Amino acid sequence: MILYIAEKPSLGRAIAAVLPKPHKNGDGFIELGNGDVVSWCIGHLLEQAEPEDYNSAFKKWQLQHLPIVPQVWQLKERASSAKQLSVLKKLIQQADELVHAGDPDREGQLLVDEVFAYCGVKGDKLKHSKRLLINDLNPAAIVRALQNQKANRDFVPLATSALARSRADWLYGLNMTRAYTLQGQKAGFQGVLSVGRVQTPVLGLVARRDAQIENFVSKPFYQVLAHLQLSENENSAAFVAKWLPSAACEPYQDEEGRVLHPGLANKVARSITAQPALVTKLEQKNKKQYAPLPYNLSALQIDAAKQYGMAAQQVLDLTQQLYEHYQLVTYPRSDCRYLPKEQLAAVPSISRALSSHNHQLAQMVAAADFSLVSQAWDDKKVGAHHAIIPTEKAMDTSRLSADLQKIYGLIARQYLWQFFPPYCYGETTVELKIAGGLFRTIAKTEQHLGWKQWLNKNNLDDTKARQQHNPERQNAEQDQLLPPLQLGQQLFCARGETIKKNTQPPEHFTDATLLAAMTGISRFVEDPAIKQILRDTDGLGTEATRAGIIELLFKRGFLQRRGKHILATATGKSLISALPASASKPDMTAQWEAALLKISQKELSYQGFMQPLLNTLNNLISQAHHAKPEGLPTDLKPKWPKRAAGNRRKNTASTSSKKTGSKTRRVKSTQLSTKAL
Repeated sequence: MILYIAEKPSLGRAIAAVLPKPHKNGDGFIELGNGDVVSWCIGHLLEQAEPEDYNSAFKKWQLQHLPIVPQVWQLKERASSAKQLSVLKKLIQQADELVHAGDPDREGQLLVDEVFAYCGVKGDKLKHSKRLLINDLNPAAIVRALQNQKANRDFVPLATSALARSRADWLYGLNMTRAYTLQGQKAGFQGVLSVGRVQTPVLGLVARRDAQIENFVSKPFYQVLAHLQLSENENSAAFVAKWLPSAACEPYQDEEGRVLHPGLANKVARSITAQPALVTKLEQKNKKQYAPLPYNLSALQIDAAKQYGMAAQQVLDLTQQLYEHYQLVTYPRSDCRYLPKEQLAAVPSISRALSSHNHQLAQMVAAADFSLVSQAWDDKKVGAHHAIIPTEKAMDTSRLSADLQKIYGLIARQYLWQFFPPYCYGETTVELKIAGGLFRTIAKTEQHLGWKQWLNKNNLDDTKARQQHNPERQNAEQDQLLPPLQLGQQLFCARGETIKKNTQPPEHFTDATLLAAMTGISRFVEDPAIKQILRDTDGLGTEATRAGIIELLFKRGFLQRRGKHILATATGKSLISALPASASKPDMTAQWEAALLKISQKELSYQGFMQPLLNTLNNLISQAHHAKPEGLPTDLKPKWPKRAAGNRRKNTASTSSKKTGSKTRRVKSTQLSTKAL
């Protein structure tokens, strides 16, 4: 008997639907017509044991116990999942062959592998277990996946990286939370000061941005514009160029090169008025901008936040619904923006399906050139899962809720853009010498809209969006028509103009910008060596966890909303002030993610990751003994969320001492062999 174990019931039923009939529904499983069985987990069926499961003395939070480090790691059954785990134990014993059908990511790999280990799977049964990778719940896609099963042992490094992440988060979160909560109690705070290796750096980003804004002092600065004509004839074609101060002006500039002295700017403006201008540089380039790649989850969340004001968790929930309930999109928790070339075979059927959804998509399909193969199709950049794209399922999307239609529309549009030519434009850079000063202007002219013909006023491209939030950039690089020019040509500067501006503080984070900061964390890393390493592997959290992390910070009373802006609360600010910089900045967790990636790629061992972490943890706990949180509210008791709330897949640090009555046992398995530190 072959036993298929899916991550959740919906996936299990989708797998069973394409396997031999008739089916017999059991309690927690489906028996197939040929005697094989499909069963499932319900998220994580197992979780890390509580500290008191190792030693009853740890039930009481005391500084002298810290850090708590298990010598042999233990897992325990989740009380809510004990019945399903019992079903799987019996089925695993009866099975001749096992097929792992967890979600195609790090956590999905561990989720089923830890069940194998807990149930004592070993020997040939473990060695010959298979891995079923499903990105699309439509029957045709599942059939293709069944025909392309892998050896599950090939994914041991991925499971090991997830195991290391789970244990490291337990060690760090539990010990740091206990340490700082106890110190907070000394200051009269009655709540829990939760610390996590991802959530706390995210809070630190917000708290530091708030402090920058609060302490910001606006300063005036000055720009000089030259109003140019072909000749002294006032009716001749005109354009504007901006002054580029020379090195001699540095004493009058700030660190960003802005002129702070009005007298200097006015002097330059006067000196160029009614003066000849010589064209010293004329550079004309034809440029192309290719369509953005199909979405991964973070990119989708960012665009949905910009265009529709949706929170990250809301976008994840909607996309998960489109995937599980409607089978309209592929696996939603993807961190990849590329597609395997074998996906090209599905283009005709996907495009036919898109034509049936709504009028605009039908128009795009009719205008698309499906012979084009964009850079999105790249086997080398696709791992266990690919970008989020529409499936081959045809459906009238008017039946969907308005929010579901919006998310589906974004995913479908981004996919169809791959079949349109690039946006083409000409860019002309002109530099001029006027009264000894250097001036420059850049003009852009559209040549062919390409994929941008499908942009509307609600779908701003990244460049325009950045300019909207940065008026200085917009003025410096505004589009303007240039007259025909030649290198060495002499023009006439009709007048110089001084423009007074004021420096602006950074903006508070929004859902979109905070997600962008989490995915592009190298911008906030200070160590140049780490910054370089993280260019391609950075990120706070994973695609599947970022939305939950932001929501968790709100639930724990560390973040608050003010309109569309996200700010730190007094509690959040106090915690960040009390913590050492290494705990509240992204450098450490960014290093973790880079190391976990190396484990999954067989470039780093489990012990090579965990031992340095333990050394760091010991130092951090020593520092916590001297921490004095200040400014904590003494009349608030933040609600402490249950561990399983929001995301059953995650093993988070235990901060509760509730008894669940679930069984705890040590896991001994060749597949999860990293049992001790």
